[in-house]
Amino acid sequence: MAARKPSHAKALHDALRQAIGALREERLDEAELALSDLLRRWPGQPDALHFLGVLRHVQGRTSEGVALIRQALQQVPGHVGAWNNLGNVLLESQQLTEAIDAYRSGVAAAPTDPAAADALSNLAVVHRKLLQWRESEAACREALALRPDFVEAWYNLSLALMGQGKLHDGLLANSKAITLSPRHLQAREQVIRALMLQGEREQAALLYREWLAEDPDNPVARHQLAACLNENQPERASDAYIELMFDSFAGSFDAKLEKLGYRAPQLVVDALRQVAGAPQAALDIVDVGCGTGLCGPLLRPWARRLAGCDLSVGMLRQARSRGVYDQLHKAELVYYMDTQPAQFDAVVSADTLCYFGALQAPVAAAKRCLRSGGWLIFTVEALPDRDATPHRLQASGRYSHGSAYLRATLTDAGFHEVELRAEVLRQEASLPVAGWLVTARRE
Repeated sequence: MAARKPSHAKALHDALRQAIGALREERLDEAELALSDLLRRWPGQPDALHFLGVLRHVQGRTSEGVALIRQALQQVPGHVGAWNNLGNVLLESQQLTEAIDAYRSGVAAAPTDPAAADALSNLAVVHRKLLQWRESEAACREALALRPDFVEAWYNLSLALMGQGKLHDGLLANSKAITLSPRHLQAREQVIRALMLQGEREQAALLYREWLAEDPDNPVARHQLAACLNENQPERASDAYIELMFDSFAGSFDAKLEKLGYRAPQLVVDALRQVAGAPQAALDIVDVGCGTGLCGPLLRPWARRLAGCDLSVGMLRQARSRGVYDQLHKAELVYYMDTQPAQFDAVVSADTLCYFGALQAPVAAAKRCLRSGGWLIFTVEALPDRDATPHRLQASGRYSHGSAYLRATLTDAGFHEVELRAEVLRQEASLPVAGWLVTARRE
């Protein structure tokens, strides 16, 4: 007997599941093929339009993505999930008023649906960004009325309460979130950082110690406790810390940096232009600690060959999707440069060496992988001139460096034409982050 053909509904369900799975796992080419095929078979299918809109945003085509999600919502105006994703896209593109409207529309469409809690929790995030602490708290409490065990809403509530100075209540909400999801790295870390920004170092240290009591080998808690106490500081952030931290927010990394006015990629490329002249696609360049590849498209015009390395698989996946690197390697940057003797004309690093305190090892490795006359260009955060220490681990978990230390380290390693230029690298907590743009030439 011949096998039955799958029903129309089952075929549609299976095709959607495959496409959404590829999108969630960031297999973007596969997701695009699956969604395009689905829309050929079922033209105008609203779920396919909705998730194709999300995909377009991830690909950097946000206006097109918003239009596709709105097109889907014209057919299914009560789809709270689509409203929520529309709000997420608008939030990540800094259209905050429009994001609020989208989240509220989702809640209005299905006010008792547990899925509305996602929209309410995200609405709380927007209000927090606008420093509307009471509105943020109210949205969190509405979300928790729908889903009492919603971890994200408990974390957002703790931040909203601390933003109003309700430290005790905020810590109680944070404790509830930790009880529900003790390994929720990014949210847990965010709450403790909020304490640090308020100058509550002792309370933050206590929470880090509690975290380590539960998870003694957690590299994030270990590193941040050292930063919090300003004692027993490691010479550099561990590989495990880097991998865990950056894998945890690889998907939202670019959007976060855009909100902070991140300038390091443009700064290192401007420095390359200054020393190498007009782009002629003639240089072999390596981007060490390349992250999601923000430097890649900017460096490409100068590159005959463009390589990159990073410890985070999630970050490398994003960098690969840009399609501008000739090679990408999962490797610690000192190790990688040591294995590439005299292979490059330029080594660039945008805000990666700030995860090293002592810079002797990366500077020596950069010299080994550069050809004669090659350039090392990087950014680090700056210590104030009044601070005589060579480098210091800050509460952020990053290191800041003194200008005298940078010059001495580069000169001792055999670099010359060393130039340090004071720059603002980005904004953090609404304050400028001072940094050094460093260029040095291999003898």
